[in-house]
Amino acid sequence: MQKDKSEEDEETPKRKRESRAVCPFYTYEQMQFLRDEVLVEVKDIEQLVSLGKEIKACPYYGSRFAIPPAQLVVMPYQMLLHSSTRRASGIKLKDQIVVIDEAHNLIDTISCIYSCEVTGTQLCCAHSQLSQYMERYRTRLKAKNLMYIKQILYILVHLIRILGGKVGQNPNTQTVSQGGTELQSINDFLFRTQFDNINLFKVSLFGFVEKYQVAAVKPVDKENEKKPKTAALDNFLQSLNQKASGQGKFTSKMNEQPAMASPMMKVEGFIFALTNANKDGRVLIQRQGTVAHSSLKFLLLNPAVYFAEIVKECRAIVVAGGTMQPVAEFKDQLLLASGISADRISEFTCGHVIPPENILPLILCNGPSGHQLEFTYQKRDKPLLMDETARIVSNLCNVVPGGIVCFFPSYEYEKQVYAHWEKTGVLAQLETKKKIFQEPKKASQVDQVLSEYSRCIQVSGDITGALLFSVVGGKMSEGINFSDDLGRCVVMVGMPFPNINSPELKERMAYVDKTMVEGRSPGKILVENLCMKAVNQSIGRVIRHREDYASIVLLDHRYSRPSILSKLPAWIRGRTESKASFGSAFGAVSKVREVE
Repeated sequence: MQKDKSEEDEETPKRKRESRAVCPFYTYEQMQFLRDEVLVEVKDIEQLVSLGKEIKACPYYGSRFAIPPAQLVVMPYQMLLHSSTRRASGIKLKDQIVVIDEAHNLIDTISCIYSCEVTGTQLCCAHSQLSQYMERYRTRLKAKNLMYIKQILYILVHLIRILGGKVGQNPNTQTVSQGGTELQSINDFLFRTQFDNINLFKVSLFGFVEKYQVAAVKPVDKENEKKPKTAALDNFLQSLNQKASGQGKFTSKMNEQPAMASPMMKVEGFIFALTNANKDGRVLIQRQGTVAHSSLKFLLLNPAVYFAEIVKECRAIVVAGGTMQPVAEFKDQLLLASGISADRISEFTCGHVIPPENILPLILCNGPSGHQLEFTYQKRDKPLLMDETARIVSNLCNVVPGGIVCFFPSYEYEKQVYAHWEKTGVLAQLETKKKIFQEPKKASQVDQVLSEYSRCIQVSGDITGALLFSVVGGKMSEGINFSDDLGRCVVMVGMPFPNINSPELKERMAYVDKTMVEGRSPGKILVENLCMKAVNQSIGRVIRHREDYASIVLLDHRYSRPSILSKLPAWIRGRTESKASFGSAFGAVSKVREVE
C-alpha cells in the first residue's frame, strides 16, 4: 500500500542547502552601478573607496567590471608583464595598443618578475607544512593529487639536500659544510637534483595552497576566536611547525615573518621557474653558514621570451620614457629578440622644452690641484681623491645658489666620503655655506628629509641653500623632482658601474656575449648601459620645466670617452663640454643664472 505523499513529506526531513558566505559589497547590481560611475568620470583610489562605501560596493571588483568597456586602462608594470597576474586580472591584450611609460628599466623589471629565490628556511617550513597536510587529508585526497603531493615532497627533500641540509631538522642549527656560490644550467640542476624524470608542468601547488588557507583560518583556541583571521592563520602555521619534530626555536624564528607570507608560494614560483628553456635561465646556489641563510635563486637571462607573449597579441606597443638612452639594448635584447622585424620598429626622439642656454653639462677631468679624477674601485678610496672632491664641492657651494644634489655610486662610498670629510673638517666648512642633508636609510623618512631640505633653501640668510648627499639607484635618484631652487646643480661623483664580480651579472654578460656577437663585446656594453641608465635617471632630476635651469657636473675623466658620452640623452649630450682644468669649469658654472 502506497503512502500518502503528505505523510511521506512529514516523515522525511527536507534536505537544507548549505549556506554560502557572500560578501555584502559584491552583488551584481552594485557592481554594475559602480562600473558605470567609474566609466563616466576618471577617479583616483581615494574617490573609488569613498564611492564604494557610499553605495556599499567593492571598489576593486567594481573597477575590474569597468575594464572590458573602457577605452584606456592604467595598470602597474607587474600586472601587464606577469602573464599569470594578467590572466587572473582579466586583462586581454588581443589587438590592443599597449603604452609602457617610464620604460628605462623594462628589461630589468621583466627579469626580476620572473626570477625567483627560495631560502633554506622556506624549504624546510614548506616540507613540514605539506607533510602534515598530507597526513591530515590523506583519506580525502584522490590518488592523483596524493601522487603530486608526494612528488612535491620529493622535490623539497632534494632541494634542501642540495643546500647541505636535512628535512625534519632546524635549518638555523644545520651548518653548511661547504659554503660558496655555484651557478648551474637548468638541465644540470634538474639532473643533479634528480628532477629530470618529473613533469614539473603538472606539479601544481595551487589546489593545496587554496585548501591549506581555508583550513588555516580556523581558530586554534578560544583566545584566538576574537582575533582577526590573519592571526588565526599565523597560529595555525605555528601549531604545524611546533608539531614538526618539536622544533620550538625554529618556530619562533619563522614567526618573525609576516603572517600571510606562505613559503608554499615561493616554492611554487621556483618550481615554475625551472620549466623555462635551458638556454633562458640559470640556477644560483648560495650556501652561507647555515641552511637557513642559504638559498636557491633562478635567474632569467632572456626577458624577451615573456615579452614575446605581449608582442604576439598586441596590435602595437609604444615604449616611452623621459630618459630612454641608451636605446640599443631595447632593440637587441627585447624587441628583435622577441621576433619583431627591424622594419616594424620606429624610433622617435625629441629635444627638451628648455632653451639650450638653460643647461650646462660639464665633464670635469681634473680637480683644483690638477689630480686626475678617476673613481675606479681601486682608486676611489685614496684620501687624495676624496680631498680633491671636497675642494670641488666646496667651490660649487660658493657660487651655486639654492640646492646642490651630490650623487655617489653607492651607500658604502657615500658613508666613507662623509666620514673622511667629517674627520678633516670639510663638513664644518661646507655647513658655513649650505645646510647638509643625507639620503635616509628608511623610505618612510624620505618625505621628512625633502621637506626640511626644501624649507632650508627657501629661508634667506647667511646660509645660501642646502647640499644633499644621495646615492645613484637609491630612494632619491628616481621619481623625485628637484625643480627650480631645489636643484641648481647636480654633481655625479664617479661612475656607478655594477659589481662585475657578481655571479648574476657575470652570467648575464656571458649570455649576451654568446647570443649577440656583432660589434664590440656585448657584455661590456651591457655593463656600460647599466651604469649610464642610472646616471641619466639621476641627472635628469634637476630640469623639470621650460623655465628651469641647472648645471650638471660629471666628476670622472671616463665620461669623455666617446662610447660613454654617446649614451647621454641627446638634449644633454649636445651641450656637454669636457673640461681638462678645474678653473675653466668653475668659471662656466659661476655664470649659470636664470634666463629672464
